[in-house]
This record gives sequence, C-alpha cells and structure tokens, in this order.
Amino acid sequence: MKTIKTTGARSAIMAGLLSLALVGCGAGAGSGSSSANASSASNQAASSALSVSSAASTASGDSILNTADLFTDRDMQQTADTSSATKISVQDNTNVTIDKEGVYVLSGSASNVTINVTADDTAKVQLVLDGLTIQNTNTPAICVTSADKVFVTTAKGSTNKLTVTDAFATDEQTKADAVVFSKDDLVLNGEGSLEISSSQNGVSSHDDLKVTGGTYVINSQEDALEANDNVLVAGGAITITSQKDGIHAENDEDNTTGNVYISNANLTIDAKGDGIQATAALQIDSGVLAVTAAEGLEATYIQVNDGNINVTATDDGINGSNKSTAYTPTIEIRGGNLVVEMGQGDTDALDVNGNLYISGGTVDISAQSAFDYDGEGSLTGGTVYVNGEQVDTLQNSMMGGGQGGGMMGGHGGGMMGQQGGDMQGGMPGGRDGGMQGSMQG
Repeated sequence: MKTIKTTGARSAIMAGLLSLALVGCGAGAGSGSSSANASSASNQAASSALSVSSAASTASGDSILNTADLFTDRDMQQTADTSSATKISVQDNTNVTIDKEGVYVLSGSASNVTINVTADDTAKVQLVLDGLTIQNTNTPAICVTSADKVFVTTAKGSTNKLTVTDAFATDEQTKADAVVFSKDDLVLNGEGSLEISSSQNGVSSHDDLKVTGGTYVINSQEDALEANDNVLVAGGAITITSQKDGIHAENDEDNTTGNVYISNANLTIDAKGDGIQATAALQIDSGVLAVTAAEGLEATYIQVNDGNINVTATDDGINGSNKSTAYTPTIEIRGGNLVVEMGQGDTDALDVNGNLYISGGTVDISAQSAFDYDGEGSLTGGTVYVNGEQVDTLQNSMMGGGQGGGMMGGHGGGMMGQQGGDMQGGMPGGRDGGMQGSMQG
C-alpha cells in the first residue's frame, strides 16, 4: 500500500511524498494517537459544560442542555473557501496523509484508500468532498487520529459515496471501526450528498460529532452516528438504516456526558435497536423526525421543546432510563407534535424510571400502555390523546397491566387494577378493573 502525504501547500495538484510507509488508520499503525489523546482531553473538558444544566430547574422552564455555544460560526458555514485549497484525486491502493491545517478538496473514485488526518492537535482541517467515491474492504475511508477539529464538507451539488464491506482490521491504539472515524471533534456539513455503507459503524467520533447541513444516507450494521461525548445535529437531511442504533452517544468512562441535541433537521431512522440513545440527556428543539425502532428515543433526561416527531416502536416508545448520575430520569414534553405508535405486547409509549411531565404541545399515543412512570406524573398543559380519546390526567400503568388491559389488567394498572391506581381493584373485568388488577397483569 502506497501513501501520498500532503504538505498543506497551496498547490492545486497532489503535492507530496510517495512512500511505502504505512500511516494512520488505513494501515493500522495508529500514528498521531498521542496528539489525539491530548486534544481529546481538552475537548472533553470543554464539552462537559454541556451537561451542567440543573435537572431540578428544567421542570420550571430551563433547557436541559446549555445550547448557546454548541456550534461555532464555522460549524454552521455550509461552504468552504477553496481558493487556496490543495486538490487531491484519489487512486487505488494509495492512502493519503494530511498532516497540516488547511482545506483539501477530494475527488475521484478508488478502492482500498484511506484519507488519514494526522495533524497537530491545534489544527483545523477541512475535507471538501467533491465527487468522491471510496470502497474499502476493512479500513475507514476517512480516519482522523490527530487534529483539533475536522470538517467533512460536501461540495454543492456533489454526490459522494464511502463504503466498507468487511469487518474492520484495527490496532488496539486506534480502534477505528467506522467508515468515517475520528479521535477528535468532527463536523459534517455542506450542500451536497454523502452515502455511507458500513459493515460496522457509519460515522464515529471519540469527542463531539456535529451535523449542520448536507444530505446523508447511512446504512450500517452497527450504530449509524455515534460519539463518546455528544451528537449535536442542527441541520441536514439524514436517512438511517441501522441494525443496531441510529444515533448513539455514550462515554464508557464518564456517564455524565453522552448527550444528543437535535434542531432544524430532517431525520428518518429505521433501527433494530434504539432510534436515538443518549446516556445523559436528549433535547429536541425543532425538526422533523420519523423513528422506527425497538425503542424510539432513550436517555436519562428527555426534553422535547418543539418539532414534529413520529415514533413507532416495539418495546418502549420514549424511555427515560437510569444510565447517568447527572440527572434524575425524566421525560419532559413542553411543545411540538409527538405521535407514538406502539406494537402489541408488553410495551409502553412513555416509560420513565422517574418523572413524567407534559406541559405543552400535542401528544397522540396509540398503545396498550400509554404511561409508565416511577416518580411524579403531571399534565399541566398541551393536548394529550390516548387511543383516540383526549385525556386530562396521566393514568399510570407502572405496576403492569396496560391501557385496554384485558383479563388481568386494567386501564390504569394500579395496585389492584382500578383506573388511576386505586388500592382495591374490583373483581369484574373491563376498562377499570381486571380479574385481580395489575398486581397480576
């Protein structure tokens, strides 16, 4: 495998050095990883402020995430200044190494090629994809082992495709397991399209992953979009088909991070696992989301402020789990239009190991069990429908027995089957009863 090493010069040709040396993810050498670790530490400290919004205050009106500084002006800029860019046309079996800050325009069609970014940990590198097709067997198409931040920008009107067909061959240091892999902050933007097909993960960042523009079609055997710290989406049209999770944010070493933020985006997710999973917080401020999954949305604290959201699920529609010590498990719906359609069986539309608050928006649920919460439950605003009927209270099915329960469960599934959870359920079946209530249902 040859390597073409760019020098960051302003030439419009493929400047650089042909070498038989194996560099970066494409060769499994993991070069530049020490710089990447230093950058990761500083970025992790900066992003930690994202999750410090008091869970106690959110129910009184604050956003769960501090969104003021999530995106820089350059993050949101959908075009690149290519007047001084280095232009690179990919070739079969020839890796490209970028070790200097700058703008690089990538084009051409090739196989067994990795674009390796091994720049200084203060460098900002912008990769402009302008008609780029790469098909690899077992290595990433783009691999960042060291930089401050890397932008992957699709040029206006361009069509780009990146594919990895077999299991990734990775070393212990790099552990690259995605078609687009980064050990540092990664931004996807632009005005073109990018199709990603992966035998494992689609796009992965060990720090923050941001999407602010562009059109994406991602087909992955594992997670489609994932990050250790935060997945932050503020634009773009994203279509995901995943055999695992659609969007996944989790840091194995710090359960107070792992957040997902969504606004102004159009997302279509079909996932075998979770549609969107965040360890700590999931905040949706706007956009159009259509999620089909085993579990639609999952996080410790879920806050919906606006947007048009459709969830179709076979396990839990929206699940406030207990994964992070940063928050009390909570589902909070303050606005937007939310439709949740559940499959048959032991399923819950809104299921939380803590508190459930609805204060605005429209919630339309089709399910045997609409609400399952362990803590407080309050409906103080908005419009809520359950199986076609408007409701003015949150009837808890926490102890089992779904809404519409059948022989062994009641409408609300209380201690002994009465609607709303009375202690003494009646023997007769029906909407308010059940044979012995939800202790058995």
